Amino acid sequence: MRKKNKRDDLDTETTIVDMNVEGFKWYDPAKKRGEKKVPLKISRKEYWRMVRGAFAAYAPMIVCIVVAFLVVFGLAYLWLS
Repeated sequence: MRKKNKRDDLDTETTIVDMNVEGFKWYDPAKKRGEKKVPLKISRKEYWRMVRGAFAAYAPMIVCIVVAFLVVFGLAYLWLS
């Protein structure tokens, strides 16, 4: 007769240690207090305002990168011609 596999008796539902510790990337302080997260309800207008704000925040960095590329390209063109 075969022995029953020990893994069938393993309890995987019991929590030994709470891994919701401050400093971990998955830390959620609302979980400690027992609160439930409510999904944000945003309108289409608010969504597009947030998208425009994100582009406005990244625009100076993108412009600097493009200008730096053009300067390096121009210097390489003058040096190699």
